[in-house]
Amino acid sequence: MASKEITYNGNSFSLSYELVNPTQKEVLLVLHGWGSNKEIMKQAFGKLLPEYKHVYLDMPGFGKSSNDVVLTTEDYAAIVRLFLGTLGVTPKIAMGHSFGGKVSTRLNPPCLVLLSSSGILVPKPFSVRAKITLTKMLKPLGFARLGKLFASKDVEGMSHEMYETFKNVVNEEFEHNFSKVSGKALLFWGKSDTATPLWTAEKIEKMIPDAKLYPLEGDHFFFLNHAPFIAQTISDQCKETH
Repeated sequence: MASKEITYNGNSFSLSYELVNPTQKEVLLVLHGWGSNKEIMKQAFGKLLPEYKHVYLDMPGFGKSSNDVVLTTEDYAAIVRLFLGTLGVTPKIAMGHSFGGKVSTRLNPPCLVLLSSSGILVPKPFSVRAKITLTKMLKPLGFARLGKLFASKDVEGMSHEMYETFKNVVNEEFEHNFSKVSGKALLFWGKSDTATPLWTAEKIEKMIPDAKLYPLEGDHFFFLNHAPFIAQTISDQCKETH
């Protein structure tokens, strides 16, 4: 495990990362989802795809990487680009789970691998919409703290900056970015995923010119049970990309 100091927009970030198969030339970048870290991604894929140099990164504010400012998805992508520049590598494949899929999409690699990626706004259940409405009503009355009782479990224990970042990335309009993908895209999805439902994958597949969808059994973390199949498909489908 190692770390790199990155400066972006005048702010310093200490980014924790790990390399697997460091002597290989072709590079696979692996990005985790919101609230997760590089360890779960390495657990799934670290012993697979031996023909690639794996780069596992804790994105700012997650795992062992720091963040003290409010960010957007584009900020994350820019920081990851700077990080890759310090390593002197250009990934042939960028693979991202959930939020990491959005960041990987902005990187536009020759071969994009999305694992139940976010990016399509999913209508919120009535119970969630009711909580949001109540929170907005309470805030002007001086009861803003009560609103935190209704906050998503995704933001529990987070700093103010990461909470504001979460609101940025959850509510942004991102769909147009998928149509800008110029390389091959492999979409792997959990059939029982409720965080990023399968219909969002079908929508993304139609947006990306060269995309193929692989629905698999499981929920949002389906890839933990299907890593060998995903790795073999990547090996077969991405080897001819440039």
